[in-house]
Amino acid sequence: MKLSGFRLPHRFALAALAGVTVVPIVAHAADTADAAADTTTDTTAAPGDADIATILITTKRAERTSTGATGLDLDIKDTPQSISTVTQEQMDRFGTSSINDALRLATGVSVENWETNRTNYLSRGFEIKNSQIDGVGLPNDWGIVTGAVDTYGYDKIEVIRGANGLLTGVGNASGTINYVRKRPTNTEQGEAEVKFGSWGNRRVEADYSTPFTKDGSWAGRIVVAREDNSDGYLRDFNSDRTYVYGVVDGQLSERSTLTLGWSVLQDRSTGNMWGALTFSNSDGTQSSFDASSSTTQKWTYWNTGNQNPFIEYTYQLAPDWQFKASYNYRRSTDHDQLFYAYSANGLDPDTREGLYGWAYKGAALLKSQLGDMTISGHFSLFGREHQAILGTSLAASEQRNWYYPVDYSDPAFGALPAFPYALDAIAEPDWGEKTLDTSINQKLTRVYGVTRLALTDRLKAIVGFNYARYHRDGDNAGAFDQTESKTSPYGGLTFDLTQHVLAYASYSDIYQPQDQYDINHVYLDPSKGINYEVGIKADWLDRRVLTTLAWFTAKQDNLATYAGIGTDGNYYYSGMDVKSRGVEFEATGKLGSYVDVVFGYTKLKLTDDDGDSTYKWVPRDTVKLQLVGRLPTYTALSAGIGGRWRSKTSNTDGTTDLAGDANVVRQDRYAVLNAFASWDVRPNVTVRANVNNLTDEKYITSLYTIGYYGAPRNYAVNLSWRF
Repeated sequence: MKLSGFRLPHRFALAALAGVTVVPIVAHAADTADAAADTTTDTTAAPGDADIATILITTKRAERTSTGATGLDLDIKDTPQSISTVTQEQMDRFGTSSINDALRLATGVSVENWETNRTNYLSRGFEIKNSQIDGVGLPNDWGIVTGAVDTYGYDKIEVIRGANGLLTGVGNASGTINYVRKRPTNTEQGEAEVKFGSWGNRRVEADYSTPFTKDGSWAGRIVVAREDNSDGYLRDFNSDRTYVYGVVDGQLSERSTLTLGWSVLQDRSTGNMWGALTFSNSDGTQSSFDASSSTTQKWTYWNTGNQNPFIEYTYQLAPDWQFKASYNYRRSTDHDQLFYAYSANGLDPDTREGLYGWAYKGAALLKSQLGDMTISGHFSLFGREHQAILGTSLAASEQRNWYYPVDYSDPAFGALPAFPYALDAIAEPDWGEKTLDTSINQKLTRVYGVTRLALTDRLKAIVGFNYARYHRDGDNAGAFDQTESKTSPYGGLTFDLTQHVLAYASYSDIYQPQDQYDINHVYLDPSKGINYEVGIKADWLDRRVLTTLAWFTAKQDNLATYAGIGTDGNYYYSGMDVKSRGVEFEATGKLGSYVDVVFGYTKLKLTDDDGDSTYKWVPRDTVKLQLVGRLPTYTALSAGIGGRWRSKTSNTDGTTDLAGDANVVRQDRYAVLNAFASWDVRPNVTVRANVNNLTDEKYITSLYTIGYYGAPRNYAVNLSWRF
């Protein structure tokens, strides 16, 4: 059984650049360009940056921040979709150093960690397949994230839930994750931190930013993190991660800026699981094991690497109009040696036998590029001010996957001893020569535009479109050559019911190319559908707290859904029509001078074309909470509690009992609580203690495909110094 469809995600593209000209916009920019040259100095510079203010004129460089996910100059309250933000402060407080842990803080997001090294993120019942960096990005086809992605290079993470026609033009009804990079600061500053935790966890990180020139026109920032988990809670699972990110930006002229950056991430692990635990017994009952249980063998490893250089150029066409071009290159590598334990009928409840082995060694290389150009700004019409963006992008990727042949009569492909078996139960096979397995080339060309029109003082409309042309070719168990194109409209309305309460509604098409294939190894056609959302946003307590109440419904046709294992040993999929309906509520902000809160609740209903409940591995109810406070009499002390609760889930695991009926694995409802206490020993020195899984809850990480047990109660202590 090769399991190649399960093994190697077809990671998507990122790519080169194409342009577009818009007569009305360019004409408007030309009319005001001369006036821009005489613009007076920008007084929005940070306090004490008088010298910087004299040069940061039309390009508004005082803030030195990157673009958000929508591209429009909108507050979260004014955007007609549900948006959650995980800030650097939240990540610091709860000790999250990986994207997986950070997204567990986000309302409406389920982190499905179904293997030690692979994860999917779900929102509103569907895989989040779209990710962006600084508002620019492409779908992550299978939605799989391989390895641990470090968070230290980001200021915040934005999650835009629902269909993303406004953002990318392709995608499903789940949402989009936007990672906002750290940028240089106008003043010299830095920090360093050390961390020690359970199971030999050690982490060191440093972040330093400084201007290069006296007037502050050029500045740079360097971010470094090193984490070592020498003895994880899972049996013999060890991992380490190194992350380096550098960025320089500056003023080329009074109107233009340039940003250059590069990030490098290396994630290595040994004793990892490929697949996970078999919980089903042959009599239809469900097994239970120690939380540390693993199917690994001592010769396994999984190493991933990512390099991401990027460049951004902006030119201020006029005081209210800007041209921006960006280019991102990504090179991802994957080297692994894996062992998979599977079963046809589940474990014998008495002997714990019934597992079979499958060994694999492979490598992968993905080179991808993404170029994007936009013209954006404000314009006046009928006595009101409006916004517009017009852009184009071109993405391309080349992916190559290799495997090392092996003799299938090797003991690694036979019956295994009773579970749990020893780490040296199966000897490492003799691998053959590296052999090319699949070759995939992909391109995505987009032209998109959106305008926000102030119809009245209280009523605003957002109208947009995305044209996407998607092409792929290559060889994946047979040659293929496919081209698809689609124009997707997007529309949204906001209405200020009062000064503090806003109602909104939005609509988007759904268009998602799919990388899963049917039993004949033919790629499924794209999934298409529609998404509606209506809601109310309100600010409270002198605008310190923002609440969002949203109702949503989405219909996706031909959505790739696991259907079985073919005679060639590959997983195959079939298209299913799925409808998602639900309600979400989020409250975030400051209850007072000393108390911060984030509370999120999602209630969901998922049905197939016959109206029956489907995708039962998706929790129908989820709750997220963070409550943080400082002592009013001694603000140097702070403490907080946070966590997540989810309703029961279930899924078949591919096994059948001896009577031939599909075995079902169930996970009851559960909550995981985390807490921290922090003390500012000095204004620039902080000690923090974290406790994760405070109640020592035992739970299966995911039933999305397969799963294992989550980490028991664990501890960490941090010491940070700011300068």
